[in-house]
Amino acid sequence: MFEQIEMAPADAILGLTDAFKKDPNPNKINLGVGIYKDGDGGTPTLESVRKAEKRIFELGGTKTYLPIPGSPAFGEAVRTLLFGETHPVIQSRRACTAHTPGGTGALRVASDFIRRCFGPVPVWVCNPTWANHAAIFEAAGLSLKTYPYYNAEAKNLDFTGMLNALERAETGEVILLHACCHNPSGVDLNPDQWREAASLIKRRGLLPLVDFAYQGFGDGLDEDAAGVRLLCESVDEVLVCTSYSKNFGLYRERCGALTLVAASEDRAERAFSHVEKAIRANYSNPPAHGGEIVTTVLNDPELQGLWRNEVTEMRNRINGMRVLLVDTLKDLGVTQDFSFIKQQRGMFSFSGLSREQVAALRDQYAIYIVGSGRINVAGITETNVLPLCRAIVDIL
Repeated sequence: MFEQIEMAPADAILGLTDAFKKDPNPNKINLGVGIYKDGDGGTPTLESVRKAEKRIFELGGTKTYLPIPGSPAFGEAVRTLLFGETHPVIQSRRACTAHTPGGTGALRVASDFIRRCFGPVPVWVCNPTWANHAAIFEAAGLSLKTYPYYNAEAKNLDFTGMLNALERAETGEVILLHACCHNPSGVDLNPDQWREAASLIKRRGLLPLVDFAYQGFGDGLDEDAAGVRLLCESVDEVLVCTSYSKNFGLYRERCGALTLVAASEDRAERAFSHVEKAIRANYSNPPAHGGEIVTTVLNDPELQGLWRNEVTEMRNRINGMRVLLVDTLKDLGVTQDFSFIKQQRGMFSFSGLSREQVAALRDQYAIYIVGSGRINVAGITETNVLPLCRAIVDIL
């Protein structure tokens, strides 16, 4: 049977990393895959994580299975970080959380839950969005619709186009939203736009599915959660998919969560029982280690304070590289306006480079960027920014 199968196409982003690894050029630069890099170009383990792991090891414990949705302590810690201690969702206990294998796993569980309870309803995804969103939703049997999001010419949010498109959405359809640090554009909704979007979602009877992969990488841990908190104050039912790959550096631990918000505690529990059924048919129960790290850090004031400082350092470095990139291009005599990169937030930015220019950077300078022109700003360092900018000047 297998002899009939043809080779599947390589993943557009992960395949780029494979090509980068094989490139013999000693001066090569990888601005493709979304992994945080420090000033030396490495991806360190956070000190708060090291201390939490040491504590977990010293305490010992069992290796038995976790419950289907993971540890209750993990769920409580996730919800507190997501909403804060005094948010109405917390006070009314109208949310339940499942520990999932990464943010990708959270999106798949959410998709399976939607398919199980509501059938093959459409999911409205923004254009552009993370390349894996469509694959996850379609694999779960959901169909796709798109709404405008990024204005490539103006280099900003097409909010009017977004609202106009969503006015055509029908009751019961799902809308995907990025909580902050939009991947791939780096352009986010402001608080007023979140309120207006929430009002439309409530009026049209849509189910929001929020992808929250970069809390703390935009403007701050609480600031980045402001949109989700506003949304959950206005809308009774929300699904929030969170990831701890970036802000805890737990990439290979695959630690994420799906939080289901309903109108009441009873409705949340009934709906969440179907989330558990979806998990049981998929991976049965989650891996423990990443969740233990997150729980340990968030439940210890000293470790949480250290972690918050580390997140601030990562965020400041990313935002600093945005400024350095734009200023270096200007110092080299570039007249094209790249100032929009300073205004964007998170690890990613649409650089404005064409596919032909991206190909030229790869072929001539061993600089690897996603074909759409999306760059991982966290891959820029004080060491590689000058050769990067000189190469960009050459291909403009």
